[in-house]
Amino acid sequence: MSGGLYSMDQKDFDQTLDLTKIRPYGDTMNDGKTQMSFTLPVPCGDEAVEAAKQLMKKMGFENPQVVYYKELTKGFTFVNCYGSCTHTVDFSTIHVPKVESTVWGMKETDEFIKEHIGRKIVVLGASTGTDAHTVGIDAVMNMKGYAGHYGIERYEMFEALNMGSQIPNDEFIAKAIEMKADALLVSQTVTQKDVHIKNLTELVEMLEAEGLRDKVILCCGGPRVTHELAKELGYDAGFGMNTFADDVASYIAQEMDRRINH
Repeated sequence: MSGGLYSMDQKDFDQTLDLTKIRPYGDTMNDGKTQMSFTLPVPCGDEAVEAAKQLMKKMGFENPQVVYYKELTKGFTFVNCYGSCTHTVDFSTIHVPKVESTVWGMKETDEFIKEHIGRKIVVLGASTGTDAHTVGIDAVMNMKGYAGHYGIERYEMFEALNMGSQIPNDEFIAKAIEMKADALLVSQTVTQKDVHIKNLTELVEMLEAEGLRDKVILCCGGPRVTHELAKELGYDAGFGMNTFADDVASYIAQEMDRRINH
């Protein structure tokens, strides 16, 4: 068999694509096909299905279908729906603030630090406040890392300490002073009632009160963290989904160089 889909030129495939009017893609360009799931606080039955369809229509979906529904517990119904989104966004006008650094591998970062910094960079990390989740901070800090990306502990030119989870901000700062940390990494996973914003803000305020804020590179990360949010809260950089130790380590090395040598 020759030709077929794989021989199709991208320009032919995208001939109906308008970046100023982007909508979800399912089977064909511009069809708006979307899958959505949610829970309704009503008994499981035909009425729940109809309520879900009506809600989908009010959210701007055409031809809504409930393809699966199940009682979660008495009085609560989970639904899985499909529909065609009628709304569009102008992709050409979208600008997302991002961490401005070049992402290097471990070897490149170590070599850069040797050449430009001349000593090990001291990094302290923790899941602060009441947050008991360690997956994020472990992925960045621990030697084994995550998904093939070694953590900062494995880097030759970093001295790293992972304090773990549920570390009060005052203890975190005290340890930073003791270690003379160059960079602080804060992981926040719990976001109910914006507790992550409250905790992250408190840390910045405490560092400012101690006269330490400008003396450290301050980074935060987590599934609901963006670079834009981090900057708004007073951090130097924010690392969200699909970022690894490589991203964090190379940023810290380049930021240290900027502060020391430029």
